[in-house]
Amino acid sequence: MTLRSFRICLLPGDGIGPEITAEAVKVMAAIAAAADVRFEFHEALLGGIAIDHTGSPLPAGTLAEAHAADAVLLAAIGGPKWDTTDPSKPRPEQGLLGIRKELGLYANLRPVRIFAPLADASSLKAEVLAGVDMLIVRELTGGLYFGARAREDGVAGSATGGGAGRRAYDTMEYREYEIERIARTAFEAARGRKKRLHSVDKANVLESSRLWREVVHEVARDYPDVELIDQLVDNTAMQLVRNPAQFDVMVTENMFGDILSDEASMLTGSLGMLASASLGDGTALYEPSHGSAPDIAGLGVANPLAMLLSVELMFRHSLAMSDAADALAASIASVLDEGYRTRDIADAGTAADMLVGTAEMGDLVVAHL
Repeated sequence: MTLRSFRICLLPGDGIGPEITAEAVKVMAAIAAAADVRFEFHEALLGGIAIDHTGSPLPAGTLAEAHAADAVLLAAIGGPKWDTTDPSKPRPEQGLLGIRKELGLYANLRPVRIFAPLADASSLKAEVLAGVDMLIVRELTGGLYFGARAREDGVAGSATGGGAGRRAYDTMEYREYEIERIARTAFEAARGRKKRLHSVDKANVLESSRLWREVVHEVARDYPDVELIDQLVDNTAMQLVRNPAQFDVMVTENMFGDILSDEASMLTGSLGMLASASLGDGTALYEPSHGSAPDIAGLGVANPLAMLLSVELMFRHSLAMSDAADALAASIASVLDEGYRTRDIADAGTAADMLVGTAEMGDLVVAHL
């Protein structure tokens, strides 16, 4: 019998990226042995390490590997080494934005669920977190991050006042088709869950948000079974900490989604627990929502669970391995139920022998598999 084979493009990136990637490979190897599949890993450069080696945050070879893969698994990029406000110098984030754009990945899915043993790790009271299980659907390839931008020096003062000096602008732009396709992604997700969709915008101020709201309502006609709720982004930010259980599926544009999903991650107690999937026209990309954490890189203490939960999403959305995804999710839950913690999700009640490092956490998940 021929084994099913999947080609996985690995992008370890920067900071803690290589450490958590190693745990993902370890777990996938265990699953491959049990599920009679074969994973063929191809590692490539993205972000700061790519700048160091090639001068580009997204080398052509990396993009070729991504296109050739069945799925892309990204760990983390960036760090102080590459921080700059000089627009002529490459930044790691350009690699991430670029690969999403080149692969046509317009929909980012970020599940936010509370693991009961970690309720005390959140800064919110446990009773506020009861019933929280939401999916944030973020548009990825439009809006402010991809609009026209520029800086100008020595701009003259205006006729109505204001001195001369530097000027900068970024343009938030959306086209109808971009809004329609992300709205349909969100409505389909809502239809498969609790049939409730919050569409988040700033339609009281922004023209792009007014178009967003119009198009979302036009798409809603095809989903009469889904309740649609319009909500302004500032109110949504407040409601996420006031009553997060009201949300099931949330859809919003690129920048709002970037901010709100990071806020929502803290409901779980740590960014180290939030996975994501970026889907669209090309090879899907999976990544934890946390950063590269350069302050703890190489110390072996990073939480690999968001990376492993990203592998779970990869099994579900790209590889049609739902049984393996269920097994992985159950294994992570079991490890947490037993009390094991990395330091970012530990609390005052965590026993010293329950505090584990990156590799130990990976080993525990494998043992439960």
